[in-house]
Amino acid sequence: MVNVINYVEFHTMKNPFKTGDTKTYSHTVDKSETASFDSGEVHPVYSTFALARDAEWSGRLFVLEMKEPGEEGIGTGINIRHISPALLGQEVMFTATLKEVRKNEIINDFVAKVGDRVIAEGTQWQKIINKEKFDKLLDSLS
Repeated sequence: MVNVINYVEFHTMKNPFKTGDTKTYSHTVDKSETASFDSGEVHPVYSTFALARDAEWSGRLFVLEMKEPGEEGIGTGINIRHISPALLGQEVMFTATLKEVRKNEIINDFVAKVGDRVIAEGTQWQKIINKEKFDKLLDSLS
């Protein structure tokens, strides 16, 4: 089995950031993001899987400024503790804090809030990789 995470070797990438720098992302919860499965809606609140997508985006904001032409970011992990619900129409503010850059891996902690209320927190990992090599890997898997 091919381990995609370890497939691509380290790349030199620009890093204009320092530990503790933050990025913010605001998102308003809509009906398509409720806790729903094939069997129907479970709760009319922001689902954990939609929250994970948006938490990953908050960390990707660092990647967008770090990757060079010919490179791309790939999510390699996310850890979420979903603490409190966000209701439809509520604005969720994500704050990603750069925790560490390890070669081509960007690690950030995040917190998601509705007003002053924390709804989730966690850690998110991404790697910056050579896009051409990654595309070749994907082609070989099909």
